[in-house]
Amino acid sequence: MRGKYKMALLYRCIKLIPLFLFFAASAYLSVYPQINLFMAANYFIREASLADIPLLHHLASLTWAPTYGSILPEEQVAYMFEVIYTETALQQQVREGQTFLLLYAGDKPVGFASFSEKEAAAKVYKLNKLYLLPDCQGSGLGKKLITFVEKEVKKRGAAILDLNVNRYNKAKAFYEHCGYHAHLQEDIPIGPYWMNDYVMRKQL
Repeated sequence: MRGKYKMALLYRCIKLIPLFLFFAASAYLSVYPQINLFMAANYFIREASLADIPLLHHLASLTWAPTYGSILPEEQVAYMFEVIYTETALQQQVREGQTFLLLYAGDKPVGFASFSEKEAAAKVYKLNKLYLLPDCQGSGLGKKLITFVEKEVKKRGAAILDLNVNRYNKAKAFYEHCGYHAHLQEDIPIGPYWMNDYVMRKQL
């Protein structure tokens, strides 16, 4: 009888192994998201200078197509990148008043943002850009970057922060999670193409 009891106990234990592995994997994924937690905890953000334009261009080249490739035609994605993210175009945006920020995880640059004043009388600023490398999305770094922008524009007197997001971009859910709401719809011509956006807004 003891032998049968041991065999039955062993059989039950073997049946529990897949369940144990499932919960172990779930716990691992909840603790270690797409980017290493050490990197997420050891992040820093700094203001970019004109010397960082090549780095901004490089980060844009890694994030632009993954962001819009499933939303817009390939030729539109390529055209818009050339309009917005050449080094010359980025330099012009700085001269026109955009402040660029660089986000690092550890010593690795993983994202960037830019903001500028939109309506001085109404104390409205605009978040012009916010992009993270694809393998860093979902790590919490995007929230840290947008929170940093909000604090920076508040220091400059902003009461409202606006941003544009394509109406088919899944990032809309991220912005809603951060407290933004769809303020209005806007169709913006870019050369022969159109960007169909929501203007999202947050009271600071």
